[in-house]
Amino acid sequence: MLKHRVLTAAVGMPVVVLAIWFGSPWFTVLISAAALAGTYELCRMAGFDRREPLLYLGLAWALALVLTPHYHDRSPHVLPLIVTATLLISLLMLLRSPARERAFQDWVWAIAGALYVGWMLSYWLSLRGLQPFEAGRSWVYLAMLTTFANDTGAYFIGRAWGKHKLAPGTSPGKTREGALGGLASAVLAAVIMATVLNLISPLSFEYWQIIPLGLLVGVFAQLGDLVESLLKRNTAVKQSGSLLPGHGGILDRFDSLIFVGPVAYYYILWVIA
Repeated sequence: MLKHRVLTAAVGMPVVVLAIWFGSPWFTVLISAAALAGTYELCRMAGFDRREPLLYLGLAWALALVLTPHYHDRSPHVLPLIVTATLLISLLMLLRSPARERAFQDWVWAIAGALYVGWMLSYWLSLRGLQPFEAGRSWVYLAMLTTFANDTGAYFIGRAWGKHKLAPGTSPGKTREGALGGLASAVLAAVIMATVLNLISPLSFEYWQIIPLGLLVGVFAQLGDLVESLLKRNTAVKQSGSLLPGHGGILDRFDSLIFVGPVAYYYILWVIA
């Protein structure tokens, strides 16, 4: 398992780093692909058949939502139109659903899945779009790599010293020691990343602003992980998928990033920028 995790990270990290560096369209493609794959995994966890029309409507809506930063400022009326059209079309589709006893249940999963994955991941595109170009790039690096540091620290420290369960009813494998290790790793990584990135391309920040950012990233990364664990528990699956060897599915790897994106964006926009 650990070997597969390391190999997947060794292949995936350069792709992520390069996509962030070059920005649009490469970073947009990466986040959009993650949103589509994550929404698909969530719907499959909920028991959707591959022929279910609501599945594909949910995927289309997730894509429209994740791309919001690219069109909302230019055409602010497009998003309300997309939301309204999606709700009307999806509700009308229920009238032709053969499984009427679970029609609204499927509708909720499709709509909530697109919001949970597509809308939340769109904040990474918003963060990358902060100006100047180099600043947006640096903030994405800082937030994303701090998230990965939290996940890595929590995993290894939890395995080495974890004794007290963090949330046994939701995720039995997580420990308080691992959670604290993840938070410490996140703060340390945020300070190191801010220092390094500031040398590459000067950023406007104070270190007293970076430490709370590291804490926020660590806390919300772990909350995102717990939420996805609850989803898996509710749908009786061990992993959201098998696309990423050693990690599971896209949701298993991106669950932390789903929560961190909006938190990092608003903190940087309101406190630092």
